[in-house]
Amino acid sequence: MNLASMIDHTLLRADAAESEVAKLIEEAKTYTFASVCVNPTWVAYSAERLAGSGVKVCTVIGFPLGASTPETKAFETRDAIEKGADEVDMVINVGALKSSNAELVERDIRAVVEAAAGKALVKVIIETCLLTDEEKVLACELAVRAGADFVKTSTGFSTGGATAEDVALMRKTVGPEIGVKASGGVRSREDMEKMIAAGATRIGASSGVKIMQGEQSDSNY
Repeated sequence: MNLASMIDHTLLRADAAESEVAKLIEEAKTYTFASVCVNPTWVAYSAERLAGSGVKVCTVIGFPLGASTPETKAFETRDAIEKGADEVDMVINVGALKSSNAELVERDIRAVVEAAAGKALVKVIIETCLLTDEEKVLACELAVRAGADFVKTSTGFSTGGATAEDVALMRKTVGPEIGVKASGGVRSREDMEKMIAAGATRIGASSGVKIMQGEQSDSNY
């Protein structure tokens, strides 16, 4: 199993400087990670420096709260794709889900899916640490119905990250055709292997290099 090809090498801190993004990009090239996952402001920079490398550019939409409107998320998606994003990880409207407003949650996801159609892969962050198991299942069902390519556990910026139990529940809900991304707190090769065993097909981690080196990271993302 090629672990590197399953890792989105991630840097989403608000205070990340250009030098840190440049380092992330070089590490991604060295290990041939699936992508670098960066905030939208770094998409064009990353796309230029990753051209021809085989490493994709992933960015985040409505991040980290998910509380912007479907129209805003759609605009943000189109803008990111124009600047070179190959994949977009959007945060659902968690408050709408908590309010049992499934229609708004589905419309929110669909707005991003339609904006990205034929141009970028869409991963839907459901923020598992804030949800009941019933809400996790509903969020995954809505993501599938809206045409998303992946469901994803966490932003890494809330009260908790990925667990193998949540990954297994998400995989059971979406079936074999949709990707499941585990992110938040995956700090070692052992952590990664547990997530893969539970059904994850992609891992979001700022600890990609340490994972590949067989070391333990203290990062929360």
